[in-house]
Amino acid sequence: MKVILTGATGMVGEGVLFECLENPAVEEVLLIGRKHYSLTHPKLKELLLKDFSEINQHTEQLKQYDGCFFCAGISSIGENEESFTKKTYDFVVPFATTLSQINPAMVFTYVSGSRTDSSEQGKVMWARVKGRTENALMKLPFKGQYNFRPAIMKPTKGQVSVKLIYKILAPVLAPFLPSQTLTLTQVGKAMINAVSKGYSKSILEVSDIAQLAK
Repeated sequence: MKVILTGATGMVGEGVLFECLENPAVEEVLLIGRKHYSLTHPKLKELLLKDFSEINQHTEQLKQYDGCFFCAGISSIGENEESFTKKTYDFVVPFATTLSQINPAMVFTYVSGSRTDSSEQGKVMWARVKGRTENALMKLPFKGQYNFRPAIMKPTKGQVSVKLIYKILAPVLAPFLPSQTLTLTQVGKAMINAVSKGYSKSILEVSDIAQLAK
């Protein structure tokens, strides 16, 4: 398969990328982003854009891909609802909408988060915004659309893009919360299997991601 990946300069995206480059099921990875990712690999291609809305200028190229792993995103820390919506919903949904028009035969996977609020009515701001984003994505005419809700994630050896808080907290919390812990290798494998095999649910909690990774 050939896949598109966003967010390679972040922890989740880089971990998923490492799995894609190692996994024999993946023939090619196209990184779409604003910043260059400094890795050379025979499978790797890169499309740098000033704005993600520019993908409509690359229609023929994007028709070649079987899946998109949307791993780009920001923390809600320090954000109000308006700014977080702009950097989450308004960032992801227009990109995915355009991509579904270019290539509806694609499988689109979005990294959301544990405790995302599908009702869009809860008290937690980030959970409402993520829920609204998931709900909008599930309405798009992709071959498949999956929303991953990981909790604690352990980075892959060799990753550069790992924030200090994850380096400290993940090893401490993981032994006490094994049912809420995934490796980024598992997350990557589950995304690849979502393209090749599909899954019975559109929203995947930690246990679903672990199951799909097998």
